[in-house]
Amino acid sequence: MNILPIETQALIAKALIEGCSIRTTARMVDVEHKTVLRTLVRIGEKCTNFLNDNIRLVRARRVQVDEIWTYVFKKQAQLSCDDPAEWGDEYVFIGMDADTKLVISHLVGKRDATTAYYMMRDLQERLANRVQLTTDGFRPYLNAVEDNFGADIDYAMLVKVYGKETTDKASPEWYKPPQVVAAIPTRITGNPDMRHISTSYIERQNLTLRMQARRFTRLTNAFSKKLENLKAQVALHFAHYNFVRIHQTLRCTPAMAAGLTNRLWSLEELLLA
Repeated sequence: MNILPIETQALIAKALIEGCSIRTTARMVDVEHKTVLRTLVRIGEKCTNFLNDNIRLVRARRVQVDEIWTYVFKKQAQLSCDDPAEWGDEYVFIGMDADTKLVISHLVGKRDATTAYYMMRDLQERLANRVQLTTDGFRPYLNAVEDNFGADIDYAMLVKVYGKETTDKASPEWYKPPQVVAAIPTRITGNPDMRHISTSYIERQNLTLRMQARRFTRLTNAFSKKLENLKAQVALHFAHYNFVRIHQTLRCTPAMAAGLTNRLWSLEELLLA
């Protein structure tokens, strides 16, 4: 198998990180679009291993968890009984340190109890101390948090109440999500500080992911055609976000703010790690 020079791989990675589509990236770098996809998968595997090795013993105080929707090949409502299990709706579960903005853990999967459990197990294994955890009202989190953290956590849910959803497809309001009319902080376990029961930072991280990864852009044909491509893009995004990109508010990378590294990484170093 021919492997592109590291400089070309870095150009491909930079384009994908900045929101370019696969075919746009192929035209910019002057390679086949299949070459871009193969390179993305290889880079994604490297970034997954890098995150697994380096996001460890995180000393956080407040962690927020949320999930962002996307889909593979076709939307859930269009699936038939013969379609592969990986097609349809997929969610990226994300756990983030609210103070350093470090993405501690992420997992791509269905929005179900199994994915919630493994997400919380991965998060618990990466933390070095007791934290205050906030999630939305997704009920499988209740058992997932209890099974993995037990009583060694201050856990609260921010339960959101939504308004009536528009069903008229001719209305310009049809595609918009229903409006949040109330957000109710609810203590679940331990003694969470009610002032910090929030999912604002993780929801802003969801926006960052949707803006910077082209396959998350709504109403386009840039959606993921394979689950492994989606996982690779997500791993690349979070590795770059944590170690390479300087956070505007922090004035350093989240990994530096969290004490996981003492320097700014370059993308080329990340790909060679």
